[in-house]
This record gives sequence, structure tokens and C-alpha cells, in this order.
Amino acid sequence: MRRGDETYRAYTAVLREELVPAMGCTEPIAVAYAAALARDLLGGVPERLVVEASGSIIKNAKSVVVPHTGGLKGLEVAAAAGVVAGRPERELDLLSGAGEGTGEAVRAFLARVRVEVSALDSGEAFDLRVTAERGGDSGRVRLTGGHTRVVLRERNGVAAEGGTAAPETGAGAAGGKGGGEGRTWLTVPEIWEYVEALDVEDVRETLERQVRCNTAIAEEGLRGEWGAGIGKVLMATGHGDARTKAKAWAAAGSDARMSGCEMPVVINSGSGNQGLTVSLPVVAYAQELGAGEEETLKALALANLVAIHQKDGIGCLSAFCGATTAAAGAGAGVAYLLTKDYRTVVHTIVNTLAILPGMACDGAKPSCAAKIAEAVDAALLGCDMILAGKQFYGGEGLVTKGVEATIRNIARLGHDGMRETNGEIIKMMLASGGGTGQADRAKE
Repeated sequence: MRRGDETYRAYTAVLREELVPAMGCTEPIAVAYAAALARDLLGGVPERLVVEASGSIIKNAKSVVVPHTGGLKGLEVAAAAGVVAGRPERELDLLSGAGEGTGEAVRAFLARVRVEVSALDSGEAFDLRVTAERGGDSGRVRLTGGHTRVVLRERNGVAAEGGTAAPETGAGAAGGKGGGEGRTWLTVPEIWEYVEALDVEDVRETLERQVRCNTAIAEEGLRGEWGAGIGKVLMATGHGDARTKAKAWAAAGSDARMSGCEMPVVINSGSGNQGLTVSLPVVAYAQELGAGEEETLKALALANLVAIHQKDGIGCLSAFCGATTAAAGAGAGVAYLLTKDYRTVVHTIVNTLAILPGMACDGAKPSCAAKIAEAVDAALLGCDMILAGKQFYGGEGLVTKGVEATIRNIARLGHDGMRETNGEIIKMMLASGGGTGQADRAKE
């Protein structure tokens, strides 16, 4: 592969498209984004707001704090925040400019405006429709298949300009190289070729932003009182080495993010937690090893692309915890820093997926930080194994011959095998927690 080739450009585009900033958990923030777009289509503040969301969105929005709302949770709160303070041109970072009075404004909005939330059962894991109404006018936005993938924009039932990105009924898929969903052309061997050929100037801004943002929120997670303080616990009980930092930094970023920290994260595969998991262990090891700038950026490019490749087959939302695939990417990045050896990288990925293939996603919440720490530990163990000449072999569980075949097995497990599991998780969460969040508290 050479710089300037179509394939090289396609891999560079994937990194630029996927590694973008987001403030807050991306499912409620996607609701805020859709609500802000609907508000703009309506041309003013609505008198009624209707949010229809797939079960996986409801699951991930139920237990996390929406930034700039004074500690409030839930889809109603997210939609209200989007209407009150959302700047949709910033996409998933749309609340970053919200002022100090946003929390009070959200409470006031919820006290006077009816926000209705219901399940949207279309068969799509990620499906969201927000309708804003005032008088006889309405604005409707639908996102399907991705957090910013607008498939419908209409005012008073008429399609708005720029609102036909895809048919309303399905996610669609981009087939050839050049971005979008369904990147079936991504492979680990080609990712390796890309990294070997990479001129880091082509991705410097993207990757340095990821390091800067994700390191900053990890530092805040270790400094402040956020969530269950998993990062702090790890630092207090560990040895201060790269392994401890790799787990603690990623966990600390999640501690803060899940509890409404008003700092952006650079995401991976539509997830801030996955962005933290895939990047911060690589940063920790790069610092420990004294790696140079180019070496570090190449390791981050490798880690991010490996994570994106795995998640692409699973889909953006499922019952399969994305920390596993993100950690496998991080392990690949660490293996690169340690050896620059393709075989070591490949076996690190396979070993990680063999160790931790069944961790379930039961929604975004503070315990995600602990799951991240466990996933990173599994990835580092996977790397240690191959460095010691040990590995898992094809035919053992979901491991099969070849890294691509093993990744396909994991994708099948996450996308198909855990579909019923996801439905049961959603039912249990809603039965135990009462609805979609804390909108009633906002109206007190």
C-alpha cells in the first residue's frame, strides 16, 4: 500500500469520520441532536415533543447523566437539553457550548412542555424519531443506523432540503471503500499495511485530538468524585506501572463521562467509552516505553482501526459490550509498541477475543468503568500470552483459524446470537428502574 492509493485514502477517511468529539453518552446525546434538528425544522420552541426510540437507545440513556442539566437523566431530559441548548452543527458535541443556566432552562421546559417517550420497534438496533409540534406545525427527524445518520427530515409532512440521506425504512449500507456503514473491506492484514505506509501527518490532528481530549477527562476522573471511582481504586491498589495506568486511565474517563462530566471525549465506533478504552492504554504504554511521536500515532491508528473493524460486524448497539472489541484494539496497539511484529498483534487480538467474548451490555452507567478495566486487563493478558509463546488455537470455543474468521465469529455472536439477550436485558432494566430516567425529578 502507498500513500495516495485509494485504499490508503479510504483508511485515512475512516479514522477522520469515526474519531470525532462527543460530550456525554452518545445515545442520549443523539436524542438531543435529533431534538435540536426538529426544533430548527419547526422554527421555534415546541409545545409538544415526541421521542420514539429503539430499545437499545432507551437502555443506554436510562442511567447516565446528561451534561449541563444539573445531574438529570433520561430521554426526556436529553430531548429537552437539545431543544434548549443544542447546536446541531456540532453534531454529538452539540451541548459543549451550553451555558450555566442550562439546567434550570431544561427543568423549566419540562415543567411546561409535554415530552412523550415510547419504544420504536422497527427491527433496527439504532432507530430514533423525534417530532416537535407547535400550533399546527411540526418538524420531524429520524436517525437510523448511527448516532448522526439522518434518514428523514420533514416539516409539516414534507421532506426538508437535505433530509433524504437514506430511505426512512432502513439503515442502508455503503458498499465500496469510502466510508459509511458496512465497511466489509476492512481487514487486519490491510490495516497493518496501512499503518506501515502511514504518513502520520495525514492523521495527526485526528489522533492528537483523541489523546488530548481523552487524557483530559481521565485526569478529571482521577481528580474529582465521579461515579464509583473505579479509576481511583485501581490507582490506589495498583503498582503505578503501565498496566495499572492503562486500566485506571480508561476507567477514570468513563467514571467522569457516565456521571455527566462536561468535557468532550473522542469516540470510536459511535461510543465514548470505546474511544477511551481503545486509546488510553496505548497512551499509557507509549509513555512508559518512551515511544516517539510517530510510533505512538501509528499505534493509535492501528488500535482504532482494529476496534472499528470488529465493531462494524456487530453493529453500533447490541447486547455485546463494546469494551471487549475496543480493548482488543488497544491490545493490538500495545503489542505494536512492544514489538512492531504483525504476528504478535494478530495473536493479541485473537487471545483477547477468546478471553472475554461474552460480557453483556446492560446499558450505559457507572459500572461501565469497571467493565472497561476488566476488558483492558484481558487485552494485556492476551498480549503477555503471545509474548510468552502462548496462544489459543482454532477450534477452541469461538476461536477459529485466522484472525478474520475469529472476528467474524465474534460479530455473529454480538449481532445475531445476543439479539434475544438484548431484548431480555431491556425488559429487566425497565422493570427494575421505572421508565426512561429522571424526567419526573426535573419537574419537581
